[in-house]
This record gives sequence, C-alpha cells and structure tokens, in this order.
Amino acid sequence: MIQALQLSFQSLSDRRVAMLLIKVVLCTFASFLLLGVGMWFALDWLFAWLNIQNGTYVSAFLSLAIIPISAFLLFRVVAIAITWIFADDIIDAVEDRYYPQKAAFGKRPGVGAGVHMAVRSIARVVGYNLLALPLYIILLVTGVGTAIAFMLINALLLGKDLEDMLIARHGASQGSIQKLPRLLLGFIGTIGMLIPFFNLLVPVLATAMAVHVVHSGNRAI
Repeated sequence: MIQALQLSFQSLSDRRVAMLLIKVVLCTFASFLLLGVGMWFALDWLFAWLNIQNGTYVSAFLSLAIIPISAFLLFRVVAIAITWIFADDIIDAVEDRYYPQKAAFGKRPGVGAGVHMAVRSIARVVGYNLLALPLYIILLVTGVGTAIAFMLINALLLGKDLEDMLIARHGASQGSIQKLPRLLLGFIGTIGMLIPFFNLLVPVLATAMAVHVVHSGNRAI
C-alpha cells in the first residue's frame, strides 16, 4: 500500500497525468464557482419575491458565506463526479507508463457506462450519508464518534468507487480489490479530501493509487 502511494505521487511527473490534474482542478473550481453564481441568483430571486430591501447585497453575502461550507460538505461528491469524467484517461496514462501489458488487455467502458457509474456513485455517497445522519448526530456526544463514523463510511464508499473504475476496465477477476486494502485505499483518499488545497490533488492521486494497488499485487494483501 505504501509503495502504491509512493508510485501515485511519482505518476504526477507524467505529463499526461499532470495535464489531467490541471483539468480536474479547473473543473473543480468551475463547479463551485457555478454553484456560487447559481446560489446568488436563486437567493436574489427569493429576496425579490419576498420584497426584501437590498436583497442583491444580502444574497451576495450569503452566497460567499455558504460557498466554503458547501465546498467542504460537497467536495467528496463533486470530486468523484469529476474523477469519473477523467478516470479512463488517468488510468490509461498510469497503465501505459507502469503496466503496458495490463493496458493492452484493458477495455475502456463506454460513455454511457461511465455516466451510469458516476450517477450511481453520487447517489450512493449521498444516500448512505443521509442514512447515517441520525448516527452522526447521536455520536456527537462522544466528541470523536461522529468523525470516526463519517471517515469509516466514506472510506468504504470511496474504496468501492475506485475499485469499480478498475473492474469496469479489467473485469472483476483482474480489477477487484480485497476488503482491507480497499478500505485502506478509501481511508487514505477520504483523509486527503479533508485537507484544504491538497484535496484538489486527491481525485487523480487516488485513481492512480488504485491502479497501482490492482496491478502491483497489493490488491489481495
């Protein structure tokens, strides 16, 4: 697992991976910028409908205040959605450089399959976290229980998402990952997504790491 993590950072030196990283970062910024603009117009319309004075300024202020909060809460969903868009290109770049023999037998899923898996992934992370919301609230009294439950649930979900990307290309026999390394993979990615600025790198790093885990023999450890 440590070797896979090291190799994922080395993958960033590949020009193709570096360019994909730039695209992912730009798409992430663009997504939250569009979210902020949309929120501004929605609040402005609401305040105008309610006939609230200076609604434009209030909506702008609230949008600026809400964006950082929504970015923290929604980053996981946005990051995975964007990752699915570029996942095949990231996997291609990593496999071509490190595992050319595996790349020769891999089959890129179609656009329709990719969109279907992306939607399923987003629905899964939103659904499971909503189901776990009562548990999160109950565990608040423990001080750390909510954070532990959140990390565990989202690590399981992220690990499954990353595994699905490889299974879609190589099939279950060659792309699946055993439970423990899959959990560790998801845990590392989930921790990384909580670190400001570094979390922008995580979608590409986690995808590259999943490739290394599957092809370097660590998937069954």
